[in-house]
Parts: sequence; C-alpha cells; structure tokens
Amino acid sequence: MNLLVHLDQQLALLDALALRRRRHVATTACTPHQTLAAPGAETVSTPLAFCSNDYLGLAAHPALAAALAEGAARYGAGSGGSHLIGGHCAAHAALEQRLAQWYAPYIPEVATLFFSTGYMANLGILTALGSSDAVLFTDKLNHASLIDGARLADAQVERYPHGNMDNLAMRLARSTVALKFIVTDSVFSMDGDIAPMQELLALAQQHDAWLVVDDAHGFGVLGRHGRGIAEYADLHSERLIYIGTFGKGAGLSGAFVAAHRTIVEWLLQRARTYIFTTATPPAVAHALLASLDLLEGAEGDARRAALQRHVAWLQERLPAALASLPGCPLRLGASQTAIQPVIVGDNAATLALSARLDAAGLRVPAIRPPTVPAGTARLRVSLSAAHTRADLERLVAALVEHAPQVSAATLPA
Repeated sequence: MNLLVHLDQQLALLDALALRRRRHVATTACTPHQTLAAPGAETVSTPLAFCSNDYLGLAAHPALAAALAEGAARYGAGSGGSHLIGGHCAAHAALEQRLAQWYAPYIPEVATLFFSTGYMANLGILTALGSSDAVLFTDKLNHASLIDGARLADAQVERYPHGNMDNLAMRLARSTVALKFIVTDSVFSMDGDIAPMQELLALAQQHDAWLVVDDAHGFGVLGRHGRGIAEYADLHSERLIYIGTFGKGAGLSGAFVAAHRTIVEWLLQRARTYIFTTATPPAVAHALLASLDLLEGAEGDARRAALQRHVAWLQERLPAALASLPGCPLRLGASQTAIQPVIVGDNAATLALSARLDAAGLRVPAIRPPTVPAGTARLRVSLSAAHTRADLERLVAALVEHAPQVSAATLPA
C-alpha cells in the first residue's frame, strides 16, 4: 500500500467526520486578547479568547517574564544535558525543595521530582510503578497522558466508569494483585468536574492501594494557597502520589511529582521520561520560583477569587440564557472550575457554532471525539482571572445570537 495515498484517504475521512484539527499561530503573549494568524492566512486577528489554560492570567505576567530573563542571564539558555548527567542546576534543586515544603503537610516524608512536562511526568510515573505484579485502576475519563502511561506500563489495567466509586470499590475488593494503584485526574479536562478525592483516598486506605492524582487543572487554582487538590480536599496520606503541572495555573511549563521520598527515589532511578531527556532550561525553574511566590501571596488569592466569581456568574447566567431559546439543545455542564463545557453533541454542528463565534471575534474551540466520547462534542470554554465581566457578557450574548443559526437538523434531539 502506498503510504501517502493511505494517509490522504484517512485525512479525507477525518474531513468527512468533521474531525480534522488545525492550528492557529499566536503572534503575541498569551492573554484573552491574543493576536492569532489563521492556518494558511496572511491576515491576523485579535479575538476574545476562551481557549487558554492560563487560568490565573499569569502567562504574560511581567514578574515571570523578568524572572525568566534573570534566570537566563544567570544560568544561560539551556541545561546542557539530562538531570543525571550534568543538567541538574541549582534552580531545579531549589524548585524541588520549595515544592517539598509546600506538600509536607499532606504527604509524610515527602520529596519532589521536576519533570519537563506533565505528559512526561505521567508516562514516567506510571511506567516506573506499573510492574507486572501491579494493577492500575483508572477512571475512564482520565487525560490521554494517564491513558498512554497505563498502556505502556507493564501492569494490568482496569478502567472504572467515570466517578463510579461503587464500581471501583468492587474492582479493588476482588483484586488479588500485590500492588494496587488508583489513577485519576483531580479536575477532568473536558468536563471540569472534580473527582471525589476523599472517597478515593478512603478506598485506597481500605484496600491497601496507592492514589495517583494528576492535578494539572487544579495546581495553583484550587485551595486557599493554590496548592491544588491536596489542599482543597484536605488530603493527608503517605499513599498520595501527587502530580502538579506548571503550564496552566502557574503560567509557565513543566511538572512535578510529590510523594514519599522512597517513591521519589525510585522514580529518579527508573522513570525513563526523567532519566533519558535533556533537563528543562534552569531559567524556567528559576521563573517557577517566582510563580510560586505569586501563587501563595496576596495576588494569587485575588486572582483565584476573581476566577471563582467568573465561574459562578457564568453558571448562573448562561443556562438561563440558553433556556430562553426555543428548542435549543445546547447545555452548560455543571462545572465549578475554570473549565466550562457547552455541550452541543454533533461534530459538524459544534464546528459550525465555533466558526460563527470565530467570525464574531470570539475564539472558543470545538472539542470532538476522540478527545471526548462520541455524541458529546462541545465548545470548551476556559475562563481566566484575566477575563473581565464584560468579556463574559459578550460570550453569553454571542452564544445566544449564533446558537439558533446552527442548523437544527445537525443538532441532537
């Protein structure tokens, strides 16, 4: 078979199913009014964007830009090698020490390890811990990185229905495998709902299991001081293996794991995505220390409070606005986080609505299978503390105006 012909056919099939993805090119910093260039277009636009994971509006913060420049001036542009062969710098060590202080109240004898990305952290952790005498119990709506990590691990994998604690308890009770790991997102990336963390931890303790939590969408955002789901849900256990990422609430990039020091030492020896890659530039780690200062200080408090006001306002106003449209099948998911899904259902209808909003100057991405289950295509509205009330009002008005114009024949009943 000719590979190019085969791939052209598969791409045509993606087009027919309204599943082909395309990129926009950002030409300015990440803000709600970022300038973008459309694929293949020479013109640029500056839409009102609801597509960023920059939940606290820190990605363009001048203090972080200054810290990044200061770090580059001190350490240079790159690390020069992997962490275990010359690339581990003082900034990496200081960041890990600071994070260990953050999570000492939640995990006894805690240590931390800094990874280049959240995806690499999840793959490295699950493959290092997932031995042949282990089983991973994973939520069916976990992020792709957790799914891929479980697939690559040399372990049994059991997927339980999303958030179904009874089903998980049954699976744990019948398992005779020596090592058990419950693996879950804290905040689910497409629905914005929060996992029942206290119940999950209780099940882990009851069944001699370990709880692996990917807090990508909670770190910096949840909790009184931004320490994520551990603080928000008041989790205290040596069974907690906590993964936080810096590319969302913290405004930068990278990830870390916080766990008992024995677990972290094992990851240092066996997590291939940590061992066999060049260390993140130390300037980024230096800037992350400044981000932690912001997150735990008064400015972090204010930004988290502003974000929660946005969430509460949209949850009150948008459902009422959609209900005023006769026969409108759109619905807003019941999320109390920055991720606000507007469920459409049909792929083509979701793309059409996203395109209409784009033409009206709003960037709200269409999310389709396989990222979400078939029949649940949606607009994924991401709120930020950097948005204003006027921004939210404009979003609601645009949805009310353009939703009825999307062909009812393509919308689910």
